[in-house]
Amino acid sequence: MPIARSSSSRRTLVIIAIVLAAIAAFVYYRWRTSGFEWSLFIATFRDVHWFWLGLSAALVMITYYGRALRWQVMVRPLRPDSSTWRIFLCTVIGFTAIVFFGRAGELVRPYLISVKERVPFSSQMASWLLERVLDLLMVLVIFGVALAQIQRTGLTPGPHLKLVLQAGGTVLMLAGGACLALLVAFRSFGESMNRRILSAITFLPQRHQDRIAKLLAAFTGGFGSTRAGGFMSLLFAYSVVEWLLLVGCFICIFRAFPATEHFSLTDVLIFMGFVSLGSAIQIPGVGGGMQVAAVVVLTELFGMSLEVATGLAVALWIVTFVVVVPFGLVVAFREGINWRNLKHVAEEKQ
Repeated sequence: MPIARSSSSRRTLVIIAIVLAAIAAFVYYRWRTSGFEWSLFIATFRDVHWFWLGLSAALVMITYYGRALRWQVMVRPLRPDSSTWRIFLCTVIGFTAIVFFGRAGELVRPYLISVKERVPFSSQMASWLLERVLDLLMVLVIFGVALAQIQRTGLTPGPHLKLVLQAGGTVLMLAGGACLALLVAFRSFGESMNRRILSAITFLPQRHQDRIAKLLAAFTGGFGSTRAGGFMSLLFAYSVVEWLLLVGCFICIFRAFPATEHFSLTDVLIFMGFVSLGSAIQIPGVGGGMQVAAVVVLTELFGMSLEVATGLAVALWIVTFVVVVPFGLVVAFREGINWRNLKHVAEEKQ
């Protein structure tokens, strides 16, 4: 048996080596034939103003604390003595998990908060959904400003953005209406919605009906708690401050690079509107939505070369997503969190 296991391991290693070699050969071939000028890409990072770049990273870290403050508002009805600091640590670890695990990492934050604050996981999923709705509303506002400002600046969109501009008003109206309807429905008519949904799923096995009923009850409780004490107004206020900080972050990033240091506030808002919308509708973290949107906007709207746009997109992703990773790893180590187990938890909670 040990011999067989050893032979099997060698075959596995050989297969892995062949696959890696094939991937390396493919990447080298595409690099040689794509016409992508790496010298221009590298030149993007020359003469970077590190003060502005550092300030942008600091603003990003502040936004994570802002998210913790906003989340605490949603936890407070269930746990009045909840800790902002504990929620902040869970937030840092959660966003680090998104970088590592992609979409599955989205569930790490509500899971950790439910454990640390000793509240039901399903209630924290309701908080996560409410947070996503609030962020999407902010994104739609910024995107609407971007659409309005393009007409005034005289920027000429390329062919890939014309379709987005043509459909932008309709998408904005439908998405904004859906978000507001969801908030009103769960906040004001939660019990009625629950009964309608449960009556519509009676064809499912009983165990599935029970699970859905439990989740709906948690969601209704999570949204319904915003009726008390002006919580919804506070959540909106935190959301506005959160996105003002993000606008400041984008301004600092553009000030840091010579290719974009001339960008006005209007240019930043236009760019941020498209990129934020791309990030919202794509896989979070390393899924590529933000990077692809950034490259398209910079090349099609602002007339930059592909190499410079790609360099800026990479820098943007590092500052807005990857900068939290060292902090998240340190916090996870101090908390004694096993990343392998955390990945299994994220996968099981999907």
